[in-house]
Amino acid sequence: MAAPYRTIRDIVEHEIEIRRSRFICALAPAATEEAAREFVAERRRLYADATHNCSAYVVGKSVRRADDDGEPGGTAGTPMLEMLTRRGFADVAAVVTRYFGGVLLGAGGLARAYGGAVGETLDRAEVVEMVPAAVVTVSVGHAQAGRLESDLRASPYTLRGVDYGARVAFEVAVAEDRLPVFEEWIAAVTAGRAVTALDGTVHLAR
Repeated sequence: MAAPYRTIRDIVEHEIEIRRSRFICALAPAATEEAAREFVAERRRLYADATHNCSAYVVGKSVRRADDDGEPGGTAGTPMLEMLTRRGFADVAAVVTRYFGGVLLGAGGLARAYGGAVGETLDRAEVVEMVPAAVVTVSVGHAQAGRLESDLRASPYTLRGVDYGARVAFEVAVAEDRLPVFEEWIAAVTAGRAVTALDGTVHLAR
């Protein structure tokens, strides 16, 4: 079974100051690595005069990237990434822009500053809980299709698509913990005439 995770709904920005250095953190939802890279590039263009624009992002199960952008190795991007993963976030990109204030923070101070900037910004974000869901294909005859489509659109289940062929196939995403209830519901509303098949896994916002 796939694991649940957390993401954010919209871009959020927060600034902290530590020993006269400004740390401006921005977070954005990023469902693909391309979207994460574009957000990082956009922030670097916006703050091209900054001392550093450090970044980290988590996309899906396997993509994890961190960039110190000139800070000592492991003092910026890595603690940013660790903050995202430790708190269970994915599909999120983070950029922390630093304007140096003239006081050296040391490796530990930098790591706390960059990780802390991300943590404080996450505290201000609108968090979305993403839960694993089964993709179920439900097929019925054409005579039942109109009624079933109406019932599905009025239901708590997510209708992802409809394919009209010899039979009509509805692609529905159902949270895994609700799958038995969904199968009972489909049997009831179609008088047992629907054919269902599992067709992969996605995540849904709870």
